[in-house]
Amino acid sequence: MTADTQVPETKSAPVAAAKNGRSLLAQVGGQNISLIAALVVVLVLFGSLNDNYLSWNNVQVIAEAVTITGLLAVVQTVVIICGGLDISVGSQAGLASVVSAMAFTSAGKNPLVGMAAAIGVGVVVGVLNGVIIVYGRVNATIATLAGLAAYKGVAQLISNGAAQGYVLNDSIFIFLSRGKIAGLPVMVWILIAVALAVHVMLKYTDIGRNIYAIGGNDTAARLAGISINKYLISVYGLIGVVAAVAGILLTARTGSGQPVSGSEGLELKAITAAALGGCALKGGKGGIGGTLLAVALLGALENGLTVQGINSFWQNVAQGSLLVVAVVIQQRRSGERAVGLPG
Repeated sequence: MTADTQVPETKSAPVAAAKNGRSLLAQVGGQNISLIAALVVVLVLFGSLNDNYLSWNNVQVIAEAVTITGLLAVVQTVVIICGGLDISVGSQAGLASVVSAMAFTSAGKNPLVGMAAAIGVGVVVGVLNGVIIVYGRVNATIATLAGLAAYKGVAQLISNGAAQGYVLNDSIFIFLSRGKIAGLPVMVWILIAVALAVHVMLKYTDIGRNIYAIGGNDTAARLAGISINKYLISVYGLIGVVAAVAGILLTARTGSGQPVSGSEGLELKAITAAALGGCALKGGKGGIGGTLLAVALLGALENGLTVQGINSFWQNVAQGSLLVVAVVIQQRRSGERAVGLPG
C-alpha cells in the first residue's frame, strides 16, 4: 500500500511543476519576460564592452537618468489604458520647471512656494487638456499635439527662452538632486513611490477597473454607469500633476528652470516605454510593471550607447525603431488585418 500511494505523488510532481511554471509565466506576463530578456542582453553586451558599465555608480546614473522619463511613462500608461494619449507631457514638464524656478526666486527663494506653483500649473494644464478633449470633442492626439506646442510656447514666453533662477543653493532642491536614501538617489525613490501608488490604483481599486473598462469598451462602460467624462478629465489632471513633479525634478537636476532643454523629446520616450511595456494603443490593456521594465531598457540602451561614444543621434533612431517594433507586435497579436493587404 505504501508503494502504491507513492506512485501518484511521483507522477504528479512534474505536472505540478509545469502548472507552477505556467502560473508564474501568467503572472509575470510574456511581454515582461521578453523585456527582461532584452534588458539582460543589453546589460551583458555593454558590460562586456566596458568594465565600468555594470558598476554600482553607473547603475545609479542610469536609474537617476530615467527618473523623469519614468514618471511621465507611468502616467502615459494610465491615459493609454483609458483609451487616450498625451503628447504634451514633455512641454508640461518644461513649463512646470520654469514656473517652479521663477516662483522660487520671486518668493524670496522659498522652495515650497516654487513647488506649489508648479503643481498648480500642472493641474491647470492637465485639466485643460481633458476639458478640450471631452467638451471640445477634439481627438486626444490632436488636442495634446496642440498642447505640446502651446505649453512650450508659454514656457518660452515667460522665460524669454532662457533658463530661469538658480536653485542649488537651497537645501531642499539639493536633497532632491543629490540626496540618497538607503543608497539610492531620492529621485529614484520618488519614481518608485509614484509608480507603486499608480499600480495599486489600477490593480486593486474600482477606479482602476473603471479605467480599464473605459479603454476596453467605452460604450459598455457608459451603459454600466461609469462617468467617462469625469474619468478622462481626472486622468489628464493626474498627468498634469505628475508632469509637474517631473518638472520640479528637472529644475533640481539642472539647477534652474528649463523651458525646453531637458524636457524636449520626453513625450516620445514616455509613449515608447508605455508601448514597449505592453500598453495597447487602442486602450484597455497595459500595466506599470511592463512600463518600468521598458523605461529601464531604454535607459540602459541610451547609457550604453553614450558610454561607447556612439553618436547621440543614433539614440533617437533606436527609440523610434523600438516604438515601431512595439506597435507591429501589438498589431500581430491583435490579429487585425494589415492596412492595404487582403484579409
